[in-house]
Amino acid sequence: MINFHDFRHNCKLKGKDSTIEIFVKNLKKKTDIIYLDEFQVTNIVDAMILGKLFETIFKENIKILITANIKIADLYKDGLQREQFMPFISVIKKFCIEHELIIDRDYRKFGITKLKRFFYPVNEKTSFQINQIFRKLSKGKNNSSVKLKIKGRTFVINSFFEGFARFNFNDLCAVNMGAGDYVAIAEKCNFITIDGIPNFNDENTDQQQRFITLIDIIYEKKIPSMVSAHFNHENFTTSRRLKDPYKRTISRLFELTSPNFNTNKDLNS
Repeated sequence: MINFHDFRHNCKLKGKDSTIEIFVKNLKKKTDIIYLDEFQVTNIVDAMILGKLFETIFKENIKILITANIKIADLYKDGLQREQFMPFISVIKKFCIEHELIIDRDYRKFGITKLKRFFYPVNEKTSFQINQIFRKLSKGKNNSSVKLKIKGRTFVINSFFEGFARFNFNDLCAVNMGAGDYVAIAEKCNFITIDGIPNFNDENTDQQQRFITLIDIIYEKKIPSMVSAHFNHENFTTSRRLKDPYKRTISRLFELTSPNFNTNKDLNS
């Protein structure tokens, strides 16, 4: 979806046609099958587009394989203007076969016994601990702020030590940011620290949705992380609407902050 929105944005800047049909024809030149892992729909703009987009994809005979934690009929449930999303569900039901896969074990947690980079609750003691580790990781590295230009907007990473970045939760998720912003941030980082992750409820659903998107992208980019939070992996709360996708987020956060998730040589010291 980011690629599609970028396609439309670039076509608009160049004064070119930006129809779904042209996008899909270009897609067909590069692929015959698309695998969409952990599929979910949370954005009203995407929800309104998906029906026509997927119908065109199927007409071009591009095969699609999807995994999700949500049944087809429950996608975007209780979402804004869901009636505009129903054509997509009709298209998926028409062209796809749905199978339920039941697995009791969470493989992201398998073999992980201790979280060395997950600190809770947020207090003076855990702040001291996380500061110590971050200072060790960033030792000898230059701190220079990074300005990212994202579709005409600017986002500044103030605490940036040659790929080691530190953020406050509110700077990432309490402002109007989306997947494209998080992708741009992740592409600059090889280690991410997030301070002050709150518990979620029905009153901060928007922040929770952004956090889910953020963790999905960090996980996809395989960026080891360190966090401080007001919850641990057993006592977290969630908004009712995001209860199911948030379970995956907690599982991914569990893995990202574990000692086994280490793709950066600087973390070995």
